[in-house]
Amino acid sequence: MKMSSPAATALLVACICLLGLFSPAVRAEDPYLFFTWKVSYGTMSPLGVPQQVILINDQFPGPNINSTTNNNIVINVFNNLDEPLLFTWNGIQHRKNSWQDGMPGTNCPILPGTNYTYHYQMKDQIGSFFYFPSTGMQRAVGGFGGIRVNSRLLIPVPFDDPADDYTVLIGDWYTKSHKALANTLDAGQNIGNPNGVLINGKTGKDSSGKDDPPLFIMEAGKTYRYRMCNVGLKLALNFRIQGHVMKLVEMDGSHTVQNVYESLDIHVGQCLSVLVTADQPPRDYYMATSARFTKYSRNATGIIRYAGSSTPPSQDLPPAPVGWAWSLNQWRSFRWNLTASAARPNPQGSYHYGGINITRTIKLLSNVGLVDGKRRYALNGVSHENPATPLKLAQYFGIADKVFQYNIISDDPAPETTNSIKVAPNVVNCTFRDYIEIILENPERSIQCYHLDGYSFFPLGMGHGKWSPSSRDTYNLLDTVSRHTIQVYPRSWTAIGLTFDNSGMWNIRSEMWERHYLGQQLYFSVLCSARSLRDEYSLPATQMLCGEVVGLPTPPPYT
Repeated sequence: MKMSSPAATALLVACICLLGLFSPAVRAEDPYLFFTWKVSYGTMSPLGVPQQVILINDQFPGPNINSTTNNNIVINVFNNLDEPLLFTWNGIQHRKNSWQDGMPGTNCPILPGTNYTYHYQMKDQIGSFFYFPSTGMQRAVGGFGGIRVNSRLLIPVPFDDPADDYTVLIGDWYTKSHKALANTLDAGQNIGNPNGVLINGKTGKDSSGKDDPPLFIMEAGKTYRYRMCNVGLKLALNFRIQGHVMKLVEMDGSHTVQNVYESLDIHVGQCLSVLVTADQPPRDYYMATSARFTKYSRNATGIIRYAGSSTPPSQDLPPAPVGWAWSLNQWRSFRWNLTASAARPNPQGSYHYGGINITRTIKLLSNVGLVDGKRRYALNGVSHENPATPLKLAQYFGIADKVFQYNIISDDPAPETTNSIKVAPNVVNCTFRDYIEIILENPERSIQCYHLDGYSFFPLGMGHGKWSPSSRDTYNLLDTVSRHTIQVYPRSWTAIGLTFDNSGMWNIRSEMWERHYLGQQLYFSVLCSARSLRDEYSLPATQMLCGEVVGLPTPPPYT
């Protein structure tokens, strides 16, 4: 019997509904952002001395990457330099995807005259980050820029939308070329003190001492977001704005309790966001940044102008704080905003990190010494050296034993074992999903700073002298701010905690680039034995190959 039209329609709808119960949900893919970068040399005079710098699309600093949580980022990099090139994305976690991390331990370099396309996702992240060239000493002469990861529109952040969003890249600067700096270090000599400090590539003054044009404009009564990153090589910097206070709202991708500060210490590799309200009489005001923990003075200024004003800034600059105890106390005032609802910046850990049992404690002791008469920096007596075959590729292709050895350092080095320094690839095996405590010990008189790729971590505590198990009694086990870069004060220790649940090969390094270049770094190998796409992505089909893996059959992909 032939069904009537209404009956047929009802049956069709029922079938569609039933099919939906057994079919996987269909989701639109997260948005893509495409960039083309042409990397080249140029001549500029940031400190009044003409020198070679690295430009991206003829820009110095490089262009901002302005993205939103979970965006797919596709960057086609054309290397027009006369040497190999890599970019790394400081603070971007690359979930399951260390293939895109852009460090020599994970990626083959982009050779001169060639191009390579990075493809990664801002997975479950918000906040302020930056990128830079990770090869050699290239970071010393540019190639860096800001990264913004905004929250999705439907996910509220713990402050109102600002009138505008400004990126402020601060950092020390040398007038020598990156090749000259590298040659100096290769010869066993020290590169010395930076020649100056820059804000967005400028000192704030021209050759005659006249102020540069304003960097930013504010309208009276409105509130603005300033994202500051220390992209330098060596110096911790203090940042302040004349006549204005700064409300801290985010650090390294984590929302903070919104305390108000007159000045903020920003250590090498760190980023933070503040809200500044234009609540002063309309005129020009100085931003100022200056070196911390040094016997010499290095500083820079930049002008913020109130719209419509022509009144120059007061020459009475706010002073910088003195001493590292002030800085330590400021760090202790930072607290995580546990009630903020946005993309979780620490998906791999737990917000109740204080209740997780520590599976393993790794103490990393900073060392400096001579190898064949030349200065090297090390961790636990081993100064890292990058092999011709990236560590991750050697591991993936099953030839790790031909390229490096695992675990050549111990978790708890005895002081006498680190008097001599060994130069070798330094790779530490870590168990997938273990909660690890890492102790960073600094026996030197200068401040240090460390960054970990692939993760954010919990800075549990800091203290003077040597760490001991009783130091755990001083830990903040409730609301320390989850970060990716942390300072270690002179002759002091810093303890961090994290869950190693992001599979891959991840670099932990000194952010003082002279120390990094001379070996103060290592790689954590976090493997999931299941070889499952649930835990890690397979080798991308477009991945560059080099060294011992060239010509080898490609291993079967993860499933």
